[in-house]
Amino acid sequence: MQKKRTFPHTYVIIFSIIAFCAILTWIIPGGTFEREIVNVNGIDRAVIIPGSFQNIDNVPQTWQILSAFYNGFIRGSEIIVFILIIGGAFWILNLSRAIDVGIYSFLGTSKILEKFRILKFIGVNNIVIVLIMLMFSFFGAVFGMSEETIAFVIIFVPMSISMGYDSIVGVCMCFIAAGIGFAGCLFNPFTLGIAQGIAKLELYSGIEYRLFIWVVMNIVGISFVLWYANKIKKNPKKSIMYEHDDYWRKKETTGIENIEQKSTTSTWVMFFIILIGLIVYSFIEPKSVIELAKYKLTIPVIPIFAGLFALSGFMSLKKSMQFFVLNLLMFTILLLIYGVMKQDKWDIMKIATLFLGLGISAAISMGSSGNVIAKEFLNGAKDIMSAALVVGLAAGIIVILNDGKITDTILNSLSTSLNNFGKIGSLSAMYGIVSIFNMIITSGTAKASLLMPILSEFSDLIHVSRQATVTAFHIGDGITNLITPTSGVLIGVLEVARIPYQKWVKWAFPYIIIMVILGFLLLIPTVTMELNGF
Repeated sequence: MQKKRTFPHTYVIIFSIIAFCAILTWIIPGGTFEREIVNVNGIDRAVIIPGSFQNIDNVPQTWQILSAFYNGFIRGSEIIVFILIIGGAFWILNLSRAIDVGIYSFLGTSKILEKFRILKFIGVNNIVIVLIMLMFSFFGAVFGMSEETIAFVIIFVPMSISMGYDSIVGVCMCFIAAGIGFAGCLFNPFTLGIAQGIAKLELYSGIEYRLFIWVVMNIVGISFVLWYANKIKKNPKKSIMYEHDDYWRKKETTGIENIEQKSTTSTWVMFFIILIGLIVYSFIEPKSVIELAKYKLTIPVIPIFAGLFALSGFMSLKKSMQFFVLNLLMFTILLLIYGVMKQDKWDIMKIATLFLGLGISAAISMGSSGNVIAKEFLNGAKDIMSAALVVGLAAGIIVILNDGKITDTILNSLSTSLNNFGKIGSLSAMYGIVSIFNMIITSGTAKASLLMPILSEFSDLIHVSRQATVTAFHIGDGITNLITPTSGVLIGVLEVARIPYQKWVKWAFPYIIIMVILGFLLLIPTVTMELNGF
């Protein structure tokens, strides 16, 4: 009997890439660019000095293939710790069954709304998917939401399963949507802001055409997801994740209507503790500076939050403890948005702390003891440990390339290959280089610092506007990141959603091809038409 062939495990795929990169360090000559510290939009960054490339001895990697896991853990430590904390916090949160109750309530509301003919014709679930994806796309376009999507996967995957879809649709709602926003890029300070700063362009100039790009990408990207979602809705067994999604179906909202829903003394105590904390913080920070593109708005955000929490918290407490915990989740999301948009932006440590606070607050609201909180946090961290481990392994790919001293050589070879292509050809080649470099450097900020000094200088030589080059950069940066195995965020999202990497590639490849072609078509007008800012 012929043995059934199995696709390699995600760990095997990534380790094979590490080994391949180690082989490249024996073949590709070493090289390095000189770098200088440049102040970009108020922040000092190390950027390449164009024309400074020189060959150096490469450092062939051998036993370092095995140490790449260790060094990758160090390199990806922030995302790894973030994933473990998120896993522990949401495991505690799930004890309350609040998310299950929320999903059950949402499904009930959907059935009521379907009584309206126009909503039934359009499909309430379709409207929900579109609104959620537009929201996350906006977040990706405005403040570069990326790592934060890992936390939302835990919410949207079970919600998607309950709506009759699969885990892929749940991931699309937040992760793919944020990727669309990253590519469309309206005001993202971490990619567009840095790229324009290095290219010496007016900050956020050319917004009119970028808004058009964002709208078109959302129409195409969301339409693809809706087409897939409705196909799965008609026949769930057509999903490549049907068997794997048994994990989520077993955790579905069966018997939710029988859950005892009432507020306890502990719930009221938690409400007053948080409310008092918000009131005190309102005096400490009565007004906050919010950055939106180049505009700065001074708004009394915390006092507003305190007032809203007092009202919504009291109303949710009148219903049940579960609705109060859902209210905590909603305010956690609002605080997350506030934190990444304020002038002194929160880093990933503060975001992780926010979600840990959510988990502990939810546990206290349930009346859980300290021992129960500790036990459940460990269970959650253990459940999500595979996601953390694979992020460390993926980061080892970059470690091997950097330690082998071949990253700059690859960059220099790609940039010098742009000659004699013509305007459209050269711009397309730059677009391709950025897309390829997503395999090597997944951070948009790092890519901007690395690539833009060279690409902006080269665009002058071929008489292509620097604005067009910046556009090629941010479109290229946002698409292939959704499939590259070196992306710690992608691998983290897939592990949390329990989607094998090979299954994701099978689903995502047609989507990526469509979006890459669309990106190319959207670049053509930047060199063939008169556009404001270009």
